[in-house]
Amino acid sequence: MLVGEAPGEKEDQTGKPFIGRSGRLLTDIITESGMDRRDIYITSIVKCRPENNRLPRKLEYTTCIGLYLNKQIDLINPKIIGLLGNSAIYALIGKKNVTQIHGNVYEVDGRKYMALFHPAAAVRFRKLIPQLEEDMLKLKNLID
Repeated sequence: MLVGEAPGEKEDQTGKPFIGRSGRLLTDIITESGMDRRDIYITSIVKCRPENNRLPRKLEYTTCIGLYLNKQIDLINPKIIGLLGNSAIYALIGKKNVTQIHGNVYEVDGRKYMALFHPAAAVRFRKLIPQLEEDMLKLKNLID
């Protein structure tokens, strides 16, 4: 399972996660790691696009996590959850600064989480792509 921040404009319009530029990059990185995107459940901490594409507010993400995401996690029961970007990392495991903690695995309430760069950050800052690729490969190896 991969969890991002919030739907972007295209995602909000279609209801499908990660289908824009960052989604194409994410799909490429998943494929290069030897996984198939169809085998990975992808969602976000909030289910609606925040106004003006701002960061989700605490009340928004805690509400969505309580109403939706926790149920999704329970139903899917993933071996590990990849957290894409600072918002998802902070909302689910209370850690900050993906630059320092990416690739690390944390256990919270009996579940394993890995901190990953958000693919949108890698689209903007191309130098992050090799690190995201390396971390995705590490995630795949943990699953195997």
